Amino acid sequence: MSTYSKKPNNATEHWARLFNAQRLGSDKQAPVQDSARTSFHKDYDRLVFSHSFRQLNQKTQVHPLTNQLGIHTRLTHSLEVSCIGRSLGMMAAEKLDDKLANGLPIGVSPADVGVIVQAACLAHDIGNPPFGHAGEYAIRDWFMHPERRPILQHLSANERLDILAYEGNAQGFRLLVRNEHHPDKGGMRLTCATLGAFMKYPWLASHSNIITSDDNYAINKVKKFGSFMSESAQLEELAACLQLPRSKQHDGFARHPLAYLLEAADDICYALIDLEDGIHLGMLPFAEVAAIFYQLIGARPTTISLPTNMSVRQQLASLRAQAMMRLVNTVTDAFVTNSDELLAGELSGSLFAYSDSEVQNGITQAKQLARERIFNHPSKVRMELMANQCLHRLLDAFMPLAWTGLNKTPKPFEQQRLLSLLQPHLSEQQRQLSTNIYHNILNILDFITGMNDHEAYRLAQELQGHWGTMV
Repeated sequence: MSTYSKKPNNATEHWARLFNAQRLGSDKQAPVQDSARTSFHKDYDRLVFSHSFRQLNQKTQVHPLTNQLGIHTRLTHSLEVSCIGRSLGMMAAEKLDDKLANGLPIGVSPADVGVIVQAACLAHDIGNPPFGHAGEYAIRDWFMHPERRPILQHLSANERLDILAYEGNAQGFRLLVRNEHHPDKGGMRLTCATLGAFMKYPWLASHSNIITSDDNYAINKVKKFGSFMSESAQLEELAACLQLPRSKQHDGFARHPLAYLLEAADDICYALIDLEDGIHLGMLPFAEVAAIFYQLIGARPTTISLPTNMSVRQQLASLRAQAMMRLVNTVTDAFVTNSDELLAGELSGSLFAYSDSEVQNGITQAKQLARERIFNHPSKVRMELMANQCLHRLLDAFMPLAWTGLNKTPKPFEQQRLLSLLQPHLSEQQRQLSTNIYHNILNILDFITGMNDHEAYRLAQELQGHWGTMV
């Protein structure tokens, strides 16, 4: 018997709108389901077979350009997050089905909800530049340099914010709805439900960032956002399709409820898996990590019997599985308990904020340990400094094409050759840079951020005259 109080029929109707299978960018109506392979399964397949997803195989999760086998990349991380997301989606839907007076909407099963979250999780890092968050910082820093001020004057205030607060989440949305598969024709044309679950930050940079008044070209603290101005029409279309309420905190939209499950899946994986990688790289001792795992499981070491002949890797895998099982159950309870607030767009914070204190403390400790002992480890810092120089070299070479490339006069040899590298990556309808500097900047960023770590490193080396230098 359900432990949740039943909710009226209109809640089921509200959830039906949020599970909309209409494809963003397509004029066709949502198809009638006539096979076991739903529109949401097709979303997952489109993502798996996309070029941008394959590129995650050599993009940084935490450790740039590591030669250590078994250390996570963005691709392995995304696959693991998608597995946890599927479990969260299915279990939350099963509990929600018990709570709703009429159950889940007609034609929507817990498996459908699971695959929506699974597909969204698969895509959640697809817009990340080379070298992970270090890549985002490098791009922002490059544009904040005083030398870029004359160029930024040509942009509107909102366009300037997109560049100065550059965000991989917004790049991911741009890639999904514009660049990948069908450039300028709707991108991947994923379902609105999947895109809604993908959008952790359904608002523009201008809704969460401001340029400091004393310096017209700097932002004190960059805050995350989910869409550039260039895709604002697609964001509005998505919100209308799903009937997302306006946020009460800013001018953007409230999150799709399933985006909270995506966020939880990501938090679960990086809180646990990053610590495992830290052990394998010699940054953390096993005992310190195991203590956090036991807290998340809700048990003491004496209450869990592990075979004495288990390797450290096997012990970690066993403890991790038990911790994940408890976290999935806890998060889905919080999701259903707070479903009214989720539907109204009024839930603040993550679902972990509504979990028991033991789980909250365990997740907080895991993140703090990773932040203090892994993210600031000297070996990682040195690699991030190299990554910063690498991306600055690429930006130094290619970005001036956004404004100097507008001249019709004969171009110097180097500019001609750089343009020849860039042109294949422009849209099918636009094989040349336009007269719009903002769009040219974004097109060049599409090219640079689409590279994996090794491609970016190699090209930066070659641009400096170091032929064939590779990691």
